[in-house]
Amino acid sequence: MGSNKKESIKSAVIAVNKRASHDYFLEQHFEAGISLQGWEVKALRAGRGSIVDGYVTIKKGEIFLIGANITPLDQACTHVICDPTRTRKLLLNRREIDKLIGSVERAGYTIVPLKLYWKKSFVKVEIALAKGKQDHDKRDSIKERDDKRDSIKEREWKRDQARVMKKNIR
Repeated sequence: MGSNKKESIKSAVIAVNKRASHDYFLEQHFEAGISLQGWEVKALRAGRGSIVDGYVTIKKGEIFLIGANITPLDQACTHVICDPTRTRKLLLNRREIDKLIGSVERAGYTIVPLKLYWKKSFVKVEIALAKGKQDHDKRDSIKERDDKRDSIKEREWKRDQARVMKKNIR
């Protein structure tokens, strides 16, 4: 039962922006709905979405996702003009919008899209308030990640050593 749940959670994620955590310090996360057209929903069901080049901007008190790419399916309607990188409105509560606008205008934050995923039958976008990293910050995070990988490999090596020694003793 547990493995089926994990598989359904994995399949719920449509697109991830891995570069965001490398380029920014992520402060606070928000879940936003996204206004989509019918052909976009069908394309996302087929896994044809990408938010790597996307960014979030504020216009007239509303929040929009720009540059996210949803590639239309080949069998999309002929009478609908499919623009894969059109501007899409994000759906948030007024309080959340006001908080994001205040943080961007006063504190110098940026809003970054992190993940595009299914929640029940709705498409959601995880966005975060972020501050840009300098080059030395990026090098530090790469070093920390490599150190973490090395410690994991070291633990695995010790575990394998213990297994071999246990087999040799018997």
